[in-house]
Amino acid sequence: MIIVALIQTFMQPQEVVRDIKYYPDFIEMLEKGEVTEVRLVGNNIEASLADGTKVKTYKPEDDELTARLIEHKIPFEPLPEPEPPWWSTLLTYLIPFVLIIGLFFFFMQQQGGGNRVMNFGRSRARLYDSERRKVTFDHVAGADEEKYELQEIVEFLKDPKKFNELGARIPKGVLLVGPPGTGKTLLARAVAGEAGVPFFSISGSDFVEMFVGVGASRVRDLFENAKRNSPCIVFIDEIDAVGRQRGAGLGGGHDEREQTLNQLLVEMEGFPPMKGLLLWR
Repeated sequence: MIIVALIQTFMQPQEVVRDIKYYPDFIEMLEKGEVTEVRLVGNNIEASLADGTKVKTYKPEDDELTARLIEHKIPFEPLPEPEPPWWSTLLTYLIPFVLIIGLFFFFMQQQGGGNRVMNFGRSRARLYDSERRKVTFDHVAGADEEKYELQEIVEFLKDPKKFNELGARIPKGVLLVGPPGTGKTLLARAVAGEAGVPFFSISGSDFVEMFVGVGASRVRDLFENAKRNSPCIVFIDEIDAVGRQRGAGLGGGHDEREQTLNQLLVEMEGFPPMKGLLLWR
């Protein structure tokens, strides 16, 4: 509608009006008898001349102007200032709103990067293809006892149906504990490489955002991706970023970290072991 109104406005025939720079020039034309008609529109003067042209100038505070027009017997018509068109008033309020929305999306893009503006509820887990970037136990120096304990996990990931038919209780997750730099992430990737399954890696801090509910949404999206790629390994680094005691925060049950932790526990409990999903923390 705004575009149609603009087109109609510009297509209407416009009168040719010649601007006068100074008000005294108009008074001089008036004294010479060149003015035939005057319209007083707000603070502007629109005059018709004897040769058919129209002129326009600004009207200052001049109490004698009306008397001069009457003296020279020039018809004049005082008119109020014309109101702006409705679309102009609408644009006055619409443009700031559009700019604010545009700035919001711009800063969200700068913070989230790429096309993540509308996908901030999506998981940020990185998927490593075990076939393209294969890491095995041979790449892990030392940790012989840990590698021996994880051999059973590798066998389960290779053939989960065999363990299920035997009635074995399959662990849902493995907790890796140790100081930084001891090879926990490399060991988890080595298990995925030995078993030939996809490897999802994400940090616990990636679940926590300033928007309430984003962390829980990312947890759901992460596990949905894992189910589509099962059997696989989900490795959550620095799980203590969200895995604190529940009910200890100032926000109570509405705390973002607590909501994320609750959703994480729900996904862990509700996922059947025979799917072959291993949660590394």
